[in-house]
Amino acid sequence: MTEIKEQGINKPSAVALGFFDGLHLGHIEVVKRALLKDGLCPVVFTFNDKTLLPKFRDSRGHCIITYEQKMKLFEKMGAEYIYAPDFNDIRDYSAEDFVEKILKELLCAGLVVCGYDFRFGKGGEGSPETLRELCACRGIACEVVPAVAVDGETVSSTVIREKIRNGDIEGANKCLGYELSYNLPVLKGKQIGRTIGFPTINQEIPDYMVKPKNGVYKSWTIIGGRTCRSITNIGVKPTVGYTGGAIMETHIIGFDGDLYGSEVIVALREYIREEVRFDSLDELKAQLERDKERA
Repeated sequence: MTEIKEQGINKPSAVALGFFDGLHLGHIEVVKRALLKDGLCPVVFTFNDKTLLPKFRDSRGHCIITYEQKMKLFEKMGAEYIYAPDFNDIRDYSAEDFVEKILKELLCAGLVVCGYDFRFGKGGEGSPETLRELCACRGIACEVVPAVAVDGETVSSTVIREKIRNGDIEGANKCLGYELSYNLPVLKGKQIGRTIGFPTINQEIPDYMVKPKNGVYKSWTIIGGRTCRSITNIGVKPTVGYTGGAIMETHIIGFDGDLYGSEVIVALREYIREEVRFDSLDELKAQLERDKERA
């Protein structure tokens, strides 16, 4: 996948438009419709949300997936080109300037595809209908994708964030179309799990990411291309007196290697139970055995 720079491209393109925060089923439908148009170069327009991280930190965790995860998913879907400017670079473009300078001149758009709730231009002045009108007079086709529903509920990033925060990981995964995952470095812990036969890896969820409800989850852990069953606790580890912020602690079933310092992918599958403080490590071990059996 090639990143488009200031010079743009010189062949007709089909452009999927959106911020795509979370890249859920509704977003995926927008991208698919643009990327499957024969005779047009497939392009995704989004924002480099790394520049928005300070804002996300102030909104109690906003990102569902990282920018890097989003790029990998676009590439997997078949995007040949990506244009991801910093939001601040084009935030003051009018709706008409956006269509003329970005879509027509830079991206050579022959077709643009957006979602039913897409907004663009300074202050979000442009709607899908505005986009249709501005594109029509420039010879650019425009397709608006209606809302996508799962189990009778409209899929949106807001809905997915609330499901994650409430521990409804299965519901969130249904709306995403894939399992919520984290690719994070493994940190050094107290290694108490090893003393009771449950070695774990510790990873810290960044403050700009949506934090799942505290508790224990069924999970997958991917190590060097190998997918292992695992159980993951998200919270503050009350039994062992952990005093730091929320941490993700994963026991990988059947694995006992050293992963310190490496980045490991953990995908959440199902919420098992609340995080509980046990009176002893023996009680904790007994509960972990039950959790392991369930996973």
